[in-house]
Amino acid sequence: MFELDGAMISRLLTSMTLLFHAIFATLGVGVPVLVSVSELIGIKKKDPHYTLLARRWTRGYTITVAVGVVTGTAIGLQLSLIWPSFMQLAGNVIALPLFMETFAFFFEAIFLGIYLYTWDRFKNPIYHWLLSIPVVIGGTLSAFFITTVNSFMNQPQGFELENGTVTSIDPLAAMFNPATPTKVFHVISSSYLTAAAVLGTIAAISILFKKGSAYHKKALKLTVSLTFIFAIMTAVAGDLSAKFLAEYQPEKLAAGEWHFDTEEGADLIVFGTLDENNEVQNAIRIPNALSFLAHGDFNAEVEGLEETPEDERPPLWIHYMFDLMVSIGFYTLGISMLFLVFWKVKKWNEHNKLILTGLALAGPLSMLAVEFGWIYAEVGRQPWIMRGFMTVTEAATTSPHIGAMFILFFALYVVLGTGCVVVLRKMFKNNPAEIELEHRFPQVAATKEDDNS
Repeated sequence: MFELDGAMISRLLTSMTLLFHAIFATLGVGVPVLVSVSELIGIKKKDPHYTLLARRWTRGYTITVAVGVVTGTAIGLQLSLIWPSFMQLAGNVIALPLFMETFAFFFEAIFLGIYLYTWDRFKNPIYHWLLSIPVVIGGTLSAFFITTVNSFMNQPQGFELENGTVTSIDPLAAMFNPATPTKVFHVISSSYLTAAAVLGTIAAISILFKKGSAYHKKALKLTVSLTFIFAIMTAVAGDLSAKFLAEYQPEKLAAGEWHFDTEEGADLIVFGTLDENNEVQNAIRIPNALSFLAHGDFNAEVEGLEETPEDERPPLWIHYMFDLMVSIGFYTLGISMLFLVFWKVKKWNEHNKLILTGLALAGPLSMLAVEFGWIYAEVGRQPWIMRGFMTVTEAATTSPHIGAMFILFFALYVVLGTGCVVVLRKMFKNNPAEIELEHRFPQVAATKEDDNS
């Protein structure tokens, strides 16, 4: 059992904020990509279904962006209020990406407003589609800049520490530290994947319970196709991340894999339990797979947790976070591939109940995988807030009011989450896609009537 002191409450408050914000930040990065792709297909194929998809996804996206702004602001406040010692040490070093992330958000928000209010204003719709590109770029850049801050916390560089004073600051070196390439790639690819899977879930549920129209079936094909592509990208990013950890943060990889002894040809341990002597029980062992995952060589030596001082070892329960994240990733890849195979084989029905149910689960599971991944990344860095320089305990506030702050922020997130769900339901439940399609594109309704006759 852990002690609920000020440092622990600070950790819980920040964890709650990050896990809540991750939902909206992930959608904020990924949804613009799907909007842009859908509108482009609609223009190229002259298909109003895809154009309507882009319209409706954009409207929902604006609500999630609004909530994401509030939670992002909360994170900024908490950095100063809850972790003052950390900001005093690192604030000047990471000020550039923090500022640039704000700039990227405003860049995205400005073009999102223009994009929203210029539908049907151009004779050539391709000009409207071009406005989606800055929105995609802005969302992705926001993820890039904020991820460089997190990368810096894992691999601090770009400064010197002399008698407790930060000197020789190089902001670019701090941003482009060894952790940045793999972390940025993993965050962006998983955001694209999760957004596609979530939108695919909506389409799959619509077909399951409403015997979906052509609109929903096209939405499903598009989102599942992109889910498959982004799942492959995320798998590659995960492989590169494991190789980064093996070289730069071996204690995190060892804790996540329950790899205690340095050895060659190390097995990959999947799930299982630990006894009182840290002996692995009831696990699935994949021979030599950890060596390959860490170094691309089945016989390579992998550093064990024994090499790390006991007071610097991450908690061993992060093993489950890693396994759940990877398992969901493979599930998402598998179910999307299965749908595409059934789609391509004409005599098979890709809209059978089993596959649709699997796709309906893929969205929520993908979002959970993002959460599990962030827990593994952040808790796996413990006891450090800034690896090698400052522990979480040293960085936390000593304010006696941290408990009250936790309650207030919890109440804020309950209000925001409830409000978001209520607004989205009212936005779409009373305005079904079929009715909006007939209203905006009467030629589609006419064609449908001709077909029925």
